[in-house]
Amino acid sequence: MMLAEARAKYEEALAAWEHPELRLYLGRVLKSMGLPLPAHDNLRLSLRWGPGSLDPEIEQEARAAMRALVEQELAVIQVRSDEPGATVLLDGNLWFLGPGAERRTVMPGEHIVTARKNGYFTIVKPITVLTGKEASIQVDLRVDAAVTRQRWPAWVPWTTLGAGVILGVAGGGLMWHARANEPSCAPWCTAEFADEHDRRLLENGLGIGALVAGGAMVTTGTVLLFMNRPVSYRTEDRGGVKLEIQPAASLDAASLSARVVF
Repeated sequence: MMLAEARAKYEEALAAWEHPELRLYLGRVLKSMGLPLPAHDNLRLSLRWGPGSLDPEIEQEARAAMRALVEQELAVIQVRSDEPGATVLLDGNLWFLGPGAERRTVMPGEHIVTARKNGYFTIVKPITVLTGKEASIQVDLRVDAAVTRQRWPAWVPWTTLGAGVILGVAGGGLMWHARANEPSCAPWCTAEFADEHDRRLLENGLGIGALVAGGAMVTTGTVLLFMNRPVSYRTEDRGGVKLEIQPAASLDAASLSARVVF
């Protein structure tokens, strides 16, 4: 009860007057109450004014108490982000803005590091740190962009469509030419007109075939144009995971190795 009352009094005093010794006394009380993290924070704040703000013996006591808390009851997390303007959070609370690296004393166990920036994929990474240990993590943001692509190069459906139109026109021209120049005696032509009649029949057959093939190509080109419409999608977020594939070959064998890097 006395520790709780002392804590309340020190916090009330600090609200009115920020003083290094008051921070030190509050740190002592919190340590005695079994609250290592706020105790460490207050001891650290008692030293922020630099050398000379506390008596040498008291300052040495504060530093020794901080080391003991980190080694026996707390842990340290270090996070680095090289992306300018990236917001880094620890357990949902704002920590720092990139680029840079920061260290923070935390309670042992699992913590969540989040990095985010407009136009980039948000990264959420759990990190576990043990008592008296330090864990470090690098967060690399990847661009979140909309990409527009087509199934095939634009010339493929247009070339198919154009070739079908040309083939159809050529087929129609052959049919017209064959019928326009058909001997008037057909199909009861004399021998002197038989060869000409057969040639016209062949020409007409080729025209029909070209017209059918051209129509099929026009249909195919139209379908390809419809299927080749631009499609927009977001770039894929692999969360920093990369797949590396490397071939290897010798005189008597060949192999392919792959590994996942994260």
